[in-house]
Amino acid sequence: MNNDFFEALGLLSKENNIEPEVLVEKIKTGIIKAIQKEYPGSDNINIDINPENGKFEMKLLKMVVEGEPEDPANEINIDEAKNISKRARVGEPVEIRLNSAKFGRVAAQKAKQQIKQDIRDFEKERILEQYKDKVHECVSATVQKVEPGTLNAVLTIDKNEVYLVRNEQIPGETLEPGDIVKVYVVGINNPEKRPSIKISRKHKDLVKRLFELEVPEIYDGTVEVKAISREAGSRSKIAVWSKDPNVDAVGACIGARRGRISKIVEELKGEKIDIIPWSEDDAEFIAKALSPAEVKSVEITDPEEKISRVIVADNQLSLAIGNRGQNAKLASRLTGGYKIDIVPESAADKLPEVKEIKEIKEEPAEEKAEEAEELAKALEEAADAVYEAEEAEAVEEAVEAVEKTIGKADEADE
Repeated sequence: MNNDFFEALGLLSKENNIEPEVLVEKIKTGIIKAIQKEYPGSDNINIDINPENGKFEMKLLKMVVEGEPEDPANEINIDEAKNISKRARVGEPVEIRLNSAKFGRVAAQKAKQQIKQDIRDFEKERILEQYKDKVHECVSATVQKVEPGTLNAVLTIDKNEVYLVRNEQIPGETLEPGDIVKVYVVGINNPEKRPSIKISRKHKDLVKRLFELEVPEIYDGTVEVKAISREAGSRSKIAVWSKDPNVDAVGACIGARRGRISKIVEELKGEKIDIIPWSEDDAEFIAKALSPAEVKSVEITDPEEKISRVIVADNQLSLAIGNRGQNAKLASRLTGGYKIDIVPESAADKLPEVKEIKEIKEEPAEEKAEEAEELAKALEEAADAVYEAEEAEAVEEAVEAVEKTIGKADEADE
């Protein structure tokens, strides 16, 4: 029986990654609770489990008394004690060996349930303790397998298996068993019940942590990461600033012969990274954030609502906007949510102001007919300009107002 017990103990220790000594203590606690259930009121229970010599003993200790025991759960009469041990003496404890069979099926089952619960509690405490300092950090993980159907990957971190679900992987990347990758520890799910580690390769802060690993100036605080925006697998923008005027923040991040940034790009499977010099001046920061496009000018049209208008050369328009508006969106996120209206230089001087639109809509038709015709022409020439949704709506209203104005003027002439 003992051999089977210790074999099961070794397997349990290996499966749960728990040291045998710690597991033995948990098992002792479970067995004591089961014995107390079977022998209510017993205060002295001795459990001896030694995996090294295969010893497994359970004993009740009762004090030997002369007459009738006042506390039968913890005392025993001398005559009864002599039947257990001929060495029994009044005033001394006697050991009563227990056989696991005496527990009965219910007692054994309760011990098993308690042991399982203790193991779950221990596993929870171990995970929380092991990962509390890793939350919001970047760690190395080894890919063990990738599930064919879901493409979820099973990774190992410090001998623990952790799931990297498909939607937290970098779009387009293919993970293979044996790959060693960097992951960002987002947090711990269900810390009160069954904790599990949530990791990601899409999180924007993974980029920040990778720069901290590769750029000593960021790690020691000389260069500070002010903001990050990211479209995982495609492009990231990182704004940096140097506390030391003698240290070039952008150059430090790129490294000699692009050595530092190249390692980060390789880790992120070829993701493009724009390193932007941070500025307190919003207009200057917006202009830099639209890199690699060259900006002619930036006007902050509404500082409170964070609205800006950017003018670029005609040949820089598509670069400033980016594929499906990606560059403009990343620049908007990087600058703290600024709405960025990008206008080509050729259309900038023809683009009507909202104030002019209101004037045309409000003034009498006969007084504005000539100006309305000129404005209509300007609107038509600016048709290829790029607008944000609200501005496009304003222009449509202006066109309708102009058409109505011209119509009324024609009717007045007739």
